[in-house]
Amino acid sequence: MTEPAKDALRDAATIILIRRDGGAAPRVLMGQRGESAAFMPSKFVFPGGAVDPADHVLAQRIPPPAALAARLESRAPEGLAGALALAAIRELWEEAGLALARTCAVPDVAVLDAAPEPWRNFLSRGWEPAPDALSFVFRAITPPGRPRRFDARFFMADAGLLADGPDAFDDIDHELGHLSWLTLPEARALDLPFITEVVLAEVDARLEAPAAPRPAPFFRHEGGRSFFEPL
Repeated sequence: MTEPAKDALRDAATIILIRRDGGAAPRVLMGQRGESAAFMPSKFVFPGGAVDPADHVLAQRIPPPAALAARLESRAPEGLAGALALAAIRELWEEAGLALARTCAVPDVAVLDAAPEPWRNFLSRGWEPAPDALSFVFRAITPPGRPRRFDARFFMADAGLLADGPDAFDDIDHELGHLSWLTLPEARALDLPFITEVVLAEVDARLEAPAAPRPAPFFRHEGGRSFFEPL
């Protein structure tokens, strides 16, 4: 199979975990990309990455809720929603060692037997990914001319739904460095990509008014100009 060009647009998913401990200010999980990374080297980001073929395979057995799928497939190919939701959960597991999942007393053997890598390790621990825990909050397409380009969907999720708690990443090898739970002001003080700054503003607005309905902003580029559209 021919590999896509490095600057080809790839579907991707990013997850913004919100941690609330008692009366403390909400915190988000962020980590630092490696200095040799081709895309956003040394920048602090949320866990995330490109959709993998394995996400499409597993989505056939663990689909997202209908309402989430409908929102994700607005101005996007039909059938992509499940893979996007699972990509967000998988990337969180691979980059931070945290599982947004339900614990199954008896793992679904049929799902495990049919699961492709890299999902088998996750499922073999008795976890079932929880796409219903995700809220779609933002979409952004990398501008032309960058060494990597992504059509990224950003999701929010409550850290209280993590299978092993919010600090399990302390004990494993993970892909992001300096993983930390940060208040929004602390996060804004880091070396961030521009789009992460914009998404943090959207997160802040949602935390200020959690019950208010909000469209997901769609940030894209056309004809040398940038646009925000509601989805």
